[in-house]
Amino acid sequence: MTTATASTSDKLRLGSHEFSSRLIVGTGKYQTFELMQECLEASGAEVITVAVRRERLIDAEGRNILEYIDLDRYTILPNTAGCFNADDAVRVARLGREILEGLENPGADWVKLEVLGDTKTLLPDPVATLEATEKLVADGFQVLCYTSDDPVTADRLKKAGATCVMPAGSPIGSGQGILNPNNIRICLEYLKGDDPDYPVIVDAGVGTASDVAIAMELGCDGVLLNTGIAGAKDAATMAVAMKLACQAGHHAYQAGRIPKKLYATASSPDAGKIV
Repeated sequence: MTTATASTSDKLRLGSHEFSSRLIVGTGKYQTFELMQECLEASGAEVITVAVRRERLIDAEGRNILEYIDLDRYTILPNTAGCFNADDAVRVARLGREILEGLENPGADWVKLEVLGDTKTLLPDPVATLEATEKLVADGFQVLCYTSDDPVTADRLKKAGATCVMPAGSPIGSGQGILNPNNIRICLEYLKGDDPDYPVIVDAGVGTASDVAIAMELGCDGVLLNTGIAGAKDAATMAVAMKLACQAGHHAYQAGRIPKKLYATASSPDAGKIV
C-alpha cells in the first residue's frame, strides 16, 4: 500500500461515522480552554470526546467547554465519565444526545460508555457496562465501550451490540502505556476473527507517543487519549507527537514487521561477493 493510497482510502470507520484521523482526544485537565483549543488543532483529531455531566461541562468561572470547540469542524463523542452504575450512564448518554441534537452536531447518535467500578482504580465495572450497553443499543445509540483488556468481556460487549470495543491499555490517567499487549492481541483476535473490519480502539493509560505507536502496531484501529497530552510539560508539542505516532504505528502494522530472530542476519547478501 502506498502512502497516497493510505491518505485517500484508509479510513477509520465507527458505525455510521468515517474519519481520516485515527486519534481521538479528550478535553479534560487542560490548564485553559485556549490551550485545549491549540492541542485539539495540533493533534489532527476529528473526533473530540467530552464528558457530559454538568460539572464537567462548566468550569469554575461558569464557562461552557462547548463554546470553545468548533462544532462545525469536530464530531463530538459524548462520554459518561464519572458514572458508577448503568442507570446513571444511560441517563447521561441521553442528556448528551439531547445537547448535541440541539447543537446539530453529528455526534448526537453515539456515546462513549464508561461505567466505573470504583474511584481509586477507575477500572470499568464489567457487569454494569454490559447492562448499560444493552439498554443504550436498544435505545438506538451507537455505543463505544470503555472496558478492561479482558478478552471475554470484550467479546460479550460486541455480542451485546457495541459499535466499538475500547480496551484500556492501563488505568485511566496512569500513563503506564500498554501493560498487557498479549491481552490486547487476544481482544483483537476475538473481536476481529470473523469480522476483520470491527473497530477496536485502545482507550486510557497512554503516557507518551511510543504507547500510541505500540497500540497501533498491535493492529488496533485507533487510540483515544487525554491526559497524555493535557498533562504533558508542552501539551501542544505532545499533541503533534501523538498524531505522528498514531500514523506511524498504523502504517507499520499495515506494512508488516519482520519476524524477531535470536541470531543476526547480514544485511548484505553473500551471493556474488568477490572474496
